Amino acid sequence: MAFGDSLTAGYGVAAGLSYPDYLQKEIDAAGYAYRVVNMGISGDTTSGGVNRMEEAVMRKPEIVILELGGNDGLRGLPLEATRRNLDEMAARFQSAGSKVLLAGMTLPRNYGPDYIKGFESIYVDLAGQKRMALIPFLLEGVATDPRLMQGDAIHPTAEGNRRVAATVFRYLKPMLKQAR
Repeated sequence: MAFGDSLTAGYGVAAGLSYPDYLQKEIDAAGYAYRVVNMGISGDTTSGGVNRMEEAVMRKPEIVILELGGNDGLRGLPLEATRRNLDEMAARFQSAGSKVLLAGMTLPRNYGPDYIKGFESIYVDLAGQKRMALIPFLLEGVATDPRLMQGDAIHPTAEGNRRVAATVFRYLKPMLKQAR
């Protein structure tokens, strides 16, 4: 399950071109028997994610790619609230038997070094505390290339999403079981 915000939902690209769509292709090509469920909602915050937990847990995902927090940061929400919400979601997924792959995020440099450092450390700290796999930065190699980003400089293009999926797959692969 890809559980996140607009980066997961595929904001601004045609249907079938989100990173979870490309991730499904990567998983299939590698011979794994998994179906990727896209539970991305554009504009969602970590508190919105907490509110959607019941529906997500009811689907009994084996693995969850938890990608939330970017909108919290862009809105300048208190870091402790973001941390608390991500912690709660990770704990609920884990207690339901799901493995969690946490997708790290950063913010534009104009948010100031202290806020950015605190924001980024949420992901690193939680991954360690909860023993979760961590993608240090979901948009690694994409966010800094204007050709891979939409005009808003926040959301990837279709090609950017393909590259995000490759990054996710690199971290996800050790968590997958080969199809027999």
